[in-house]
Amino acid sequence: MEFGWTAQQQKYRERVQQALKDLLPDDWYSKYVPESYASDANIAYSRIFCAGLADRGLLVSHWPRAYGGEESEDWEQFILAEEMKGAGEPRGGQYMNVNWIGPTLMRYGSPAQQAEHLPRMARGDTVWCQGFSEPGAGTDLAALRTKAERRGDHYVINGSKIWTSYARQADFCFLLARTGAGRKEISIFLVPMTTPGITVTSFPGLTKDGHLNEVFFTDVEVPESARVGEEGAGWQIITHALSFERVGVPRYHVGLEIISLATEVLKAEGRYDDPVIQSRAGMLVANFEAARLLTYRVVDQRVKREPPNTISNVARIASLSAVNDLMNFLMDFLPDCLCGGHPLLEEYYRINVPAGITAGTYELQLDLIATRGLELPRG
Repeated sequence: MEFGWTAQQQKYRERVQQALKDLLPDDWYSKYVPESYASDANIAYSRIFCAGLADRGLLVSHWPRAYGGEESEDWEQFILAEEMKGAGEPRGGQYMNVNWIGPTLMRYGSPAQQAEHLPRMARGDTVWCQGFSEPGAGTDLAALRTKAERRGDHYVINGSKIWTSYARQADFCFLLARTGAGRKEISIFLVPMTTPGITVTSFPGLTKDGHLNEVFFTDVEVPESARVGEEGAGWQIITHALSFERVGVPRYHVGLEIISLATEVLKAEGRYDDPVIQSRAGMLVANFEAARLLTYRVVDQRVKREPPNTISNVARIASLSAVNDLMNFLMDFLPDCLCGGHPLLEEYYRINVPAGITAGTYELQLDLIATRGLELPRG
């Protein structure tokens, strides 16, 4: 059986690689990448970069033509994601537009919402943030307390969100808010970040500037037309959206590049002949390759329009386990590189500290595999 890329897919990858060479500034790796792709400078640059990708027909080629795409197979989305992640993600937060916000609006958005938002996403000139987690509702989104109270033809929103990457520069927020007393009576709103009553407060952390923000909503008024789908139907919509997000980050691709970089450093220092280091490095490669194949299985299901299942959760667990093992490898054998000795290795470590929390925790993925995949009883 042939597991390689088709000639058309390889040609698309080469087009993406050439676009990176043409569009990235000379100081991209020395200036922008160390700041993280959520920094103000990187988000501002993402508007230029994504517009360049769009001009080349690369940003949303897998989208339907009606929304600015070319109806190519979903494989191209993942080829694009691999190359972008390997280059330090110059799309910034716009990867969310491409991966899941846009497709979610195609399925659940009103014609007016689609007309307003999808063309801007396809042009690469809009930045979104996601208003999911709260101080008391991280993994358990059903426990969120931000409330949207209906008053005639509009809603008044009060509450707060936390860990909201890109919020300082975002144009819109994909916001979850409670609209009823029931545990899952949640609705989704498309909220302009310039709406009166919204304030953003940043705070420092290991993941660097731009990723950690708290967003406060104080008597924020939005029209009924800002709601996605029926009132209280947000749970079904967000479950659909998260099925895209949980495999949307190709951690396996950049992980393999970091292993290669780490082994180059160890060889330069004359330490790679240690059999323990060689064995650990070999296991890392095997684990990331397993994560790659599991992720490709999810993409294959999507291409064939098969219903989502727990393979996406298994793929995420495989990726997170490999990432954790690689972080331990760096700490065990190259600790100096994490203290200014090598910026790319340090950045990889920093950005992956919260990897087991974002888009559903490691433990939550295991729980979903147990209950939905293995059909084990709760408790």
